[in-house]
This record gives sequence, structure tokens and C-alpha cells, in this order.
Amino acid sequence: MKTVARTRVMGILNITPDSFSDGGRLLGRDAVAGHVRTMIEAGVDILDVGGESTRPFAEPVSPEEETARVIPVVELIREMSDLPVSIDTRKAAVAEAALAAGATMVNDISALRHDPAMLGVVRGYGGPVIIMHMQGTPETMQIQPHYDDVIGEITAFFRERINWLEQNEISRKRIVIDPGIGFGKTAEHNLTILRNIRAFKQLGCSVMIGHSRKSFIGGVLGLDVEHRDCATAMLSLYCALNEADLVRVHDVALSRQAVLLAQALKTAGS
Repeated sequence: MKTVARTRVMGILNITPDSFSDGGRLLGRDAVAGHVRTMIEAGVDILDVGGESTRPFAEPVSPEEETARVIPVVELIREMSDLPVSIDTRKAAVAEAALAAGATMVNDISALRHDPAMLGVVRGYGGPVIIMHMQGTPETMQIQPHYDDVIGEITAFFRERINWLEQNEISRKRIVIDPGIGFGKTAEHNLTILRNIRAFKQLGCSVMIGHSRKSFIGGVLGLDVEHRDCATAMLSLYCALNEADLVRVHDVALSRQAVLLAQALKTAGS
């Protein structure tokens, strides 16, 4: 049977009071430990810890507050597991503290544009870095987003970022690109991105898709955010069949089933 790399599942840990789908649910040690345990038992590959909401129109928090939210969680995960831990932050001070506490990769929605010091942090530790495309900022991104060519413009953005990172000693094999579903995009833009996942693979980097519970799912299906996990898993199957390397999701169990099914479909009869 042909060996096919499985799409990995990144589980979301939002340690915030105002995240768009699960804000305030993981604000105590016992709640976090229980959720981490559930994701580990479901077969999560990477845990992604974030302490600042990036939902549309969200306001930023200080580096001190964000650090205070995420460091105890990174330390707790390290007590429970040796799985890779991603720190979801735009701030160099937060990333540096999380890496020192045991995180192993950086997930920066600004693609290292928000904080000039982030480059030095990323260059210094040697692990993977996820860079995302976003039109605008979380405070402004959903105010009439517009593209003449959404795939072409996102691809051009990544080419510039990848070249810049390589010029600054960050090798392409360390870079993961995220087209930024829901970050400065309409529902139509999001669907177009999903139809063109393979176009981003041509850039020579791993590709992550973060579609979980996003508003475009609600728009297409008429579902409130708490009822979007099944549709999220269906899209995880689609992403895996279209060569996405990672999917970033809230419900790990459903998307884990989806990517395993995709892997079976890819290898059937080979």
C-alpha cells in the first residue's frame, strides 16, 4: 500500500474571555487540563495556545496580560504531554516567554509584521513558524474586504514573506503558510481559498487551514457557531484530500476522524 502523509490536526486552546466561539470557557486550571486531556485522547498532533482574541473587531491586549494568560497553560501542557505546542501570538515578548516555558513553534497571524522583534525570536529558536495572510488587522479586517484576485494576491504576499524570511536566515522548510480563512475575507473569498489549496502548495511550504467554526460556514448553512463542528469536520476531510498539511480546529475528535478517512481514501487500491 502506498504511504501517504496524514494531515495533522492542531487543537485550539483559546485562553481568552472573548474568543468568537469559546471565549471564557478555559479560564481555570482544571478546565484547561480537562480540555487538553480530551484533545490528547482524541489524537491531537499539535496544541495551539492563544491569549489574545483575533475575532473580527477584537481589541488587542497588553503583552503582560497575554503572557500571564498563556504561560501557565504551556507549563501545564508540558506537565501532561510532550506533544508539540504552538504559541499563537503577534508579540515577540509573549512568544519568547512561551518558548522558554516549553512551546515549540510560533503561530503569528501578522506574518511577523506586527512586532519587529519577532524575527529575532523566531530566528533564535529554530522551530517551525506559521505565517498567516490577513488583510488589515483584527480591528479592521472585516470592513469591506476586497481583492481583484484573491488567490493571486495571497500567493504574492506569501512569496514576499517567504523571500524575506529566507533572507533573514529562516529556511523554507521551517515555514508554514496559512491563507487566513476569515481574516479580511468574505464568504466567497473563503470558499475560493478552499477550492485552491493546492495552489499554495506550489510555494514549497507546508500549508495550514484554519476554518473551524468560521462565520462563512454559518452563512452557507445557516448555523450558529455552536453547531458548526460537523461542517468543520467535513471541510477538514476536504482539506486533507486537497493536500493541506495541517488543519486547525476546536473539535479534535471529529477532524481526526475526517483526516484519517481522507488518508484511507487516498491509499485505497494502491
